[in-house]
Amino acid sequence: MARPFIVTAALPAGIQNWADELRRAHYPAHRNHLHAHVTIFHSFAPSLLDELRDFLSTITHEFAPPSAIITGLMDLGTGTAIALRSEALLTLRELIAEHFHGSLTAQDLYEPRLHITIQNKVTKREASALQAELGAEMEAKIASTVFIFPALELQLYKDGPWELVKRCTFRGAEEL
Repeated sequence: MARPFIVTAALPAGIQNWADELRRAHYPAHRNHLHAHVTIFHSFAPSLLDELRDFLSTITHEFAPPSAIITGLMDLGTGTAIALRSEALLTLRELIAEHFHGSLTAQDLYEPRLHITIQNKVTKREASALQAELGAEMEAKIASTVFIFPALELQLYKDGPWELVKRCTFRGAEEL
């Protein structure tokens, strides 16, 4: 079976460590196969691998790293996420979507609500309890956390864990 490719925005080390710690503490252990991440595309066909590698490299060499801010917690119904705002990342995502027009899956046709999932596949009650517990911590983070995404990552989906195929570090100077 051909496995799809996923495009994520890499997190800076401090945010990565904090979000991974939250995932380890609150994500069901038997389902927690991934590091904390920000998905910008859920599924590209395997036939697009070479074009994806080339295009992601090109745009990360052309554009400056997009900035983001933490805006709070996001209720996923049966989970909890850290909500993010990044107009620059969404603009970059739009450029990628335009380039791959006609190749996007239904799930990737809409603009995503940017987030880092820290809990999923739990009861609504468990999700609500975590959101209440983390409320004060999030308020402190919201007041002090602006960061940049250092890279885009191309991942291969593998029925649970993903395999990093390519990391494209932002090196460009053009602002989005």
